[in-house]
Amino acid sequence: MSHVADASQPRITRLTLADFRSYSRLEVSVSGRLVALSGENGAGKTNLLEAISLLSPGRGLRRADMADMARIGGGGGFVVAVDLDTANGSVRLGTALDGSPPSRRCRIDGAPVSSATAFAEYLRIVWLTPTLDGLFTGPAGDRRRFLDRLVLAVDAQHGARVNSFEKAVRGRNRLLEDPAADRAWLDGLEAEIAEIGVAVAAARKETAERLAGLIAEERDDTSPFPFAVLALEGDVEGWIGEGPAVEAEDRYRAALRNGRARDRAAGRTLIGPQASDLVVRHGPKDVPAGRASTGEQKALLVGIVLAHARLVARMSGLAPIVLLDEIAAHLDQRRRAALFEALDRLGGQVFMTGADPALFAELPQSAQIFTVTPGRVETL
Repeated sequence: MSHVADASQPRITRLTLADFRSYSRLEVSVSGRLVALSGENGAGKTNLLEAISLLSPGRGLRRADMADMARIGGGGGFVVAVDLDTANGSVRLGTALDGSPPSRRCRIDGAPVSSATAFAEYLRIVWLTPTLDGLFTGPAGDRRRFLDRLVLAVDAQHGARVNSFEKAVRGRNRLLEDPAADRAWLDGLEAEIAEIGVAVAAARKETAERLAGLIAEERDDTSPFPFAVLALEGDVEGWIGEGPAVEAEDRYRAALRNGRARDRAAGRTLIGPQASDLVVRHGPKDVPAGRASTGEQKALLVGIVLAHARLVARMSGLAPIVLLDEIAAHLDQRRRAALFEALDRLGGQVFMTGADPALFAELPQSAQIFTVTPGRVETL
């Protein structure tokens, strides 16, 4: 897979935490490309992955409020920083919650930047956590958030667009509660919703199609991780596929205007990217992913995340840092060995957690394994 091999491969060489979650102070030197974190439940393994995930746009892999990440008993703030080895030398990235009132701050080599979006120049991060295990059987909103995370890894501005879109939709919903709402105000808000909504839908559609294309291109029917068939379903997404974006905006704006009475009765906006769904099928069996067995769904999800990592490398030129929480626990030995082999081929740095160190027995000798106990991380 030359597109992975040719990508730049940034590596975290040191992780520093202060008052973050269960860690009052921590400095860990990292030399491995495949890094395993082993320890009992509650020891703080996921906290380490969450800290690293904050170096990407958004609220991290738990989607928690920043204040909840500050250590109980600490000063109410926290610091997360990494030393990163890149193709152009080393760089230090950091984010912190501090000040009064506390707010999030981001720095590159000590210089302030506007947000974590600036970190995308140096690294991309993808992850898989146990909370995603019910992705294919859960509500469509879960799959939209999953897809948005996939988009964000290749388009760092996507999160800001989604936030702006959701804010505009909430504003329209409030206006519709008033039967005497200013029609011109509604017109203006719906024009904004249409413009931003088409951009959001287009970014999702492009990423889903690129990912589906890569999966089809690399399809291997003998792989223990079955190939997925992906499609994004929604009215706006369909209009985008039928003509120019400006025409999709016009159709969307008209649909919003014509649907005001219906949306007022429903108490929410019924049409738009907030109602779309990522439809996934188990390729080899040609059945909806939600009808596959639990083990098959897990393997399917792993396959999608691995393909996404390769897509990020292809599109950004940066092999992503991959965070896998409790990844090996529900895989049989054959799939664990295949997973570790696939991760090794990715070329990027991988951090994974597991309660039992025996789960990492199939890792190559070059892998680095740490033991995590409350507040401490030590080389095994």
